[in-house]
Amino acid sequence: MAGFEKIYPLQIPAAFARTRIESICSLDIDSNASPHRSTGIVCTIGPASQSVEVLDALMKAGMGVARMNFSHGSYEYHKQTLDNVRTAAARQILPVAIALDTKGPEIRTGVIAAGVNAEVELVRGKPVTITTDEKFKEACDESTIWVDYDNIVNVMVPGKRILIEDGNMSLVVKEKEHNLLKCEVEFGGPLSSKKGCNLPGTAVDLPAVSEKDKADLIFGLENGIDMVFASFIRSGDGVRSIRSILGDKGKNVKIISKIETHDGVRKFNEILDASDGIMVARGDLGVEIPTEKVFLAQKMMIGRCLLAGKPIICATQMLESMTKKSRPTRSEASDVANAVLDGADCVMLSGESAKGAFPVVCVETMARICREAESAIYHRQLFEELRLLSVKPAESMKTAAVSAVEASIETMSAAIVALTTSGRTAQSVSSFRPRCPILAVTRDEVVARQLRVQRAVVPIVYTAATVSPWEKDVEARIQYAIKFGEKLDMIRPGSVVVAIHGSRAGTGNTDTVRLIHIPKK
Repeated sequence: MAGFEKIYPLQIPAAFARTRIESICSLDIDSNASPHRSTGIVCTIGPASQSVEVLDALMKAGMGVARMNFSHGSYEYHKQTLDNVRTAAARQILPVAIALDTKGPEIRTGVIAAGVNAEVELVRGKPVTITTDEKFKEACDESTIWVDYDNIVNVMVPGKRILIEDGNMSLVVKEKEHNLLKCEVEFGGPLSSKKGCNLPGTAVDLPAVSEKDKADLIFGLENGIDMVFASFIRSGDGVRSIRSILGDKGKNVKIISKIETHDGVRKFNEILDASDGIMVARGDLGVEIPTEKVFLAQKMMIGRCLLAGKPIICATQMLESMTKKSRPTRSEASDVANAVLDGADCVMLSGESAKGAFPVVCVETMARICREAESAIYHRQLFEELRLLSVKPAESMKTAAVSAVEASIETMSAAIVALTTSGRTAQSVSSFRPRCPILAVTRDEVVARQLRVQRAVVPIVYTAATVSPWEKDVEARIQYAIKFGEKLDMIRPGSVVVAIHGSRAGTGNTDTVRLIHIPKK
């Protein structure tokens, strides 16, 4: 139609513009996004989503990782969740990972004297005492609140704040005595039992792994979890403590460290080095550091994970209003999109999927936002910077990964087929952020599930026996992946596929990249 500019699919002009400003100017609301989403979706499983039927619907909508929050629920409850996830996952085309989220070293208030379900009102300007005296453990009221952190009196000083329930209530310390703090209510509200507390700007000496965490990790190992979301990690030692508990039996379990304290942000590099991945846990982080600083921490962490080639999950309050409503706010949609634009591998739903009224609609909505955001990435700049900043000299696997991604860009490939034993080849390709899907072929089911946290990776479990010679086995796996991609409508007649694999058998031998032209029908 006269007067209208041509509409290009997949935001192609924006992706390969000469400059970032031109890329932004080229974005088109009528451009169709790719039907194949690259960003992973993590869902917290709770009362609203524990049934096999809802789990099945969540997986079909896009959930790739099921998160079990061990801050709540009994082992019987979590075992039922595990069984239900596996039952629903058996119905799916792609594998689904299971993550155990530890409770971590948190501080909580005691029980209200009138009953565990009762509330008391904290009134602004009124005095209130924080105590560790056990006689108040189940006798808290508006004037005296027990907390389970024995050393709180020693670490706090007058003028510091105690934030309760994600900062909804705030107390200012005025005086300290033997086992109590005399405070004033700065911002009040209804206080119920066992609410979380944060001490912003105060160094705490809680252990990285509690006794409950140790028992939970052992339970997880016995029930075949794929990864651990480790809460309140403040240093590399915290990650190593968890690895020690997992031991030899859990040596292949991935540890995703949750950054939710000021110390964790300050010691981010050592945590990243010790971890398999990172989660930006913005809930507690937004209480521990000023709210206006959270986006800075998020961008910094995503950037450093991009350079390290490790996956990062952006979490908390992404679609919070959808806990009760069927549509997100516009700012929530932008928040999800900006996490994807920044480079996050996964985005996560918490209460939205655990206790919300619309868990499946949440996942469907998040999946649509992710697809649109992925198409809008200024891909030319992203790939060039990742290649420029990669460590030199590079190992053969990384060199092959760069070549595979560049070849996929130049040929507008339908997919990259990555043959992988340990998952490292697929992870390396993913780290250079191709625009097309990565069909990762592995014989290891655990590796396949763990790859669900990697951007653009579509894990394929190859169950056929190994054939000789080795080159014949390579061709069989590549052809299996191509047929798999055709079934998912990722690969069509006349398209180009990039294959990356080793020239000999064994882990770590990836050094070969080639183009495969799919015949036209």
